[in-house]
Amino acid sequence: IDILASRTNEEMYLIKEAYCMEYSSDLLQDIYNETSGHFRDTLMSLAQGIREQGYADPVRAAQDAMVLWEACQQKTGQHKTMLQMILCSRSYQQLWTVFQQFQTISGYEIVDAIRMCYDGYFQDLCVAIIMCVRERASYFAYRLYNAIHDLGFHNKTVIQILVSRSEVDLRVIRQRYKERYGKSLYHDVKHFASGHYGSALLAILAGDVEDY
Repeated sequence: IDILASRTNEEMYLIKEAYCMEYSSDLLQDIYNETSGHFRDTLMSLAQGIREQGYADPVRAAQDAMVLWEACQQKTGQHKTMLQMILCSRSYQQLWTVFQQFQTISGYEIVDAIRMCYDGYFQDLCVAIIMCVRERASYFAYRLYNAIHDLGFHNKTVIQILVSRSEVDLRVIRQRYKERYGKSLYHDVKHFASGHYGSALLAILAGDVEDY
């Protein structure tokens, strides 16, 4: 979820190429074989890397917002398909406007509405997409906090995020983490991780030492 929900079209193209070279297998086919339902359909759409580019269209955004609100109310297979299509294909600029229109129409913030209306992996994936549309750094700060505090220091998640974002936007992730949770990411990792493993993680977060 973290990878597919947060990558651009260009990044997904490179990931699919690297996946094929590393595993001699097709990523889309493996997703199809290993998942099911609307969760699978949404993952497949993200992996195809077909998100539109360009500016927002307010009229179209209002129409999409109404479709999303109907999808939250009706929750049929057809409505889930429309929800998935909008979240996976509209440009980030368009979705920003859609989310604003959604709140105007429904009175609900869209993440809250999705959490009320859906559950399971499909809910997790939709929320991840929405949060990444708004700001990827904030989403990864949220995921790190959950991995450290709610999942008993989930090593795989912490490693995957810190290593994959270390040369991309980790500085911004650290900032968002401290702004949202009041303590630096360095502080929390130092508190929960130990030994050579902890030292390696802290080395990645060396920029946070002054805020410890």
